[in-house]
Amino acid sequence: MRQDTRLSRVLHVLIHMEKHEKPATSDAIAAMLQTNPVVVRRTMAGLRDAGYVTSEKGHGGGWVLARPLAEITLLDIHKALGNPDMFSIGLSGDNPACVIEQSVNVALADAMTEAQALLFARFGKITLADLARESFNRWAQSGHKPSAMEGF
Repeated sequence: MRQDTRLSRVLHVLIHMEKHEKPATSDAIAAMLQTNPVVVRRTMAGLRDAGYVTSEKGHGGGWVLARPLAEITLLDIHKALGNPDMFSIGLSGDNPACVIEQSVNVALADAMTEAQALLFARFGKITLADLARESFNRWAQSGHKPSAMEGF
């Protein structure tokens, strides 16, 4: 089963954008993510609608952050992406009258609901500024000097 990597990819882009000296074009973001600019525009439009980025049209235009990274959490971005499913585990519906299937589905649904609540609580505590700091710490430890243009 294919995993949904939109959250991690968008987080990556937003942290790069914070250090980027000019607006990031959909083409440049698409090249970084190895995807189509149309996919980038559709994804970024959701972030724009939620107030996390803005777009500038014309020559020299592109996407820019609308808020500081310290004001954006992982949970914010997850919601802006349309609340993608956190688990690929599905409940069986083949035989709804079967008491075993009912018991299994209740146990799985309860566990997934509890796990999702814990995960969302954690996502709500992690800001993009936290991720950026961790990135720069890793760069410092590796001896690599980050560039504002890296990735774009």
